[in-house]
Amino acid sequence: MWLEKLTLLNFKNYEEAELALSPTVNAFTGDNGAGKTNLLDAIHYLSLCKSYFNPIDTQQIRSNADFFMVQGSFDKDSAREVVSCSLKRNQKKQFRRNKKEYQRLADHIGLFPSVMISPNDVNIITEGSEERRRFIDNVISQTDAQYLDELIVYNKNLLNRNAMLKSIAERGSYDPELLAILDDQLVASGQKIFEKRKDFMAVFIPVFQKHYQYLTEDAEQAELKYESPLFDNDFHELLRSSVERDRFLQRTTLGIHKDDLNFSVHGMPMKKFGSQGQQKSFLIALKLAQYSFLQLKKGYKPLLLLDDIFDKLDDKRIRKLMTMVSHDDFGQIFITDTSRTRIEGIFAAIGVELTTFVVSKGAVSHEKNER
Repeated sequence: MWLEKLTLLNFKNYEEAELALSPTVNAFTGDNGAGKTNLLDAIHYLSLCKSYFNPIDTQQIRSNADFFMVQGSFDKDSAREVVSCSLKRNQKKQFRRNKKEYQRLADHIGLFPSVMISPNDVNIITEGSEERRRFIDNVISQTDAQYLDELIVYNKNLLNRNAMLKSIAERGSYDPELLAILDDQLVASGQKIFEKRKDFMAVFIPVFQKHYQYLTEDAEQAELKYESPLFDNDFHELLRSSVERDRFLQRTTLGIHKDDLNFSVHGMPMKKFGSQGQQKSFLIALKLAQYSFLQLKKGYKPLLLLDDIFDKLDDKRIRKLMTMVSHDDFGQIFITDTSRTRIEGIFAAIGVELTTFVVSKGAVSHEKNER
């Protein structure tokens, strides 16, 4: 699978743009603020129906415009697939595949998988557990539609249980039987999610270790561990044991919505003791493991989007990373950099063909590389 053509109308800082893309490596070069990352985000829209950086769709519309549209022509199994996303102000977002509109955006997730590596990913390490659960859920959802449905059901049941806990506190009326029904609903979906997360991590962790060891040449020992209270406790019993605390706090304090990932380097927490370079290597290994997992489950290669990837990496790790992703195990790549000379030099040194686009103030031109 690869993206042949990308078309933008009134998307972020682009009034209009059309790019004919290479099936191998595509580089977007230009000054900061020119719009390089916006091109990656447009591709992310075509894959996951939303921006990677901003959850508010209307803020993607170019200033003084009334709508935006992103369209991509994909070559998938030697057939052309056209995917488009459009939004008019004060109207519902429309998402189409081959001119047929989706009734549920969830039905599109996983058909055109992608992996983004961005400086924003540091939030997976530095922020709370919600960021790390979002990472897990994003990966599994692209390979398992039932997982996404169970996640939606679980979150709905969680809202219902929390609403009841708040109602108990406000009205003083406690119905144990009704709470038990809500517990049963929460456990039914939560247990399925836990089992899928556990199975996913069993495959994912060894792949992550392989990529991290490659990037660091086995010089560092990093560990990734999945943590959930369901490993050692029955979910029903957890809810029963915490009911008094839940009533006091007016929210459900235990469950798979509290799952987390533990990151460490040399046995120490990555968040506190990892250098910027170690954190960047850890995140890249996470995302490359995501790529490998998606390829394993889908049977074809996802798109790889690399935003400002060279920041905080030394030359050795940059060379190893670019050599790795340019190998046959990886497919179409999109990469941004402020320096055309640098990125063309890197790929020339490893003997990989590169297609370069120069971005300037929302305009894109295709530049022939001198080899």
